[in-house]
Amino acid sequence: MKSVFLTGFLSALLLGCTPKGDAEVVIKTSAVCDMCKNTIEKKLKDVEGIASANLNVDTKEITVSYFSAKTSPEKIRKAIAEVGYDADDVKAVPEAYEKLEECCKKEK
Repeated sequence: MKSVFLTGFLSALLLGCTPKGDAEVVIKTSAVCDMCKNTIEKKLKDVEGIASANLNVDTKEITVSYFSAKTSPEKIRKAIAEVGYDADDVKAVPEAYEKLEECCKKEK
């Protein structure tokens, strides 16, 4: 009985620790691999107001949960572009794109 309670308690604790903002946006990116995923998600962890970010490499879409009082979809798109990836209609910063590994560059 103790182990069932402990398992339930730990599960609830872990689920409760998942950060959630008050808004969410899905952004289409030019990401092509897991290295892209790591680069973009790492960058977004440093952006004030972002609670969580998860890039689906297959669909090239990143779902970002954020606090609307601290950031906006425009700022999020800009942050993605600053590391070398397109974000919806915001094009990648050319200098950042050139620094990407070859596997991370868009298919031409």
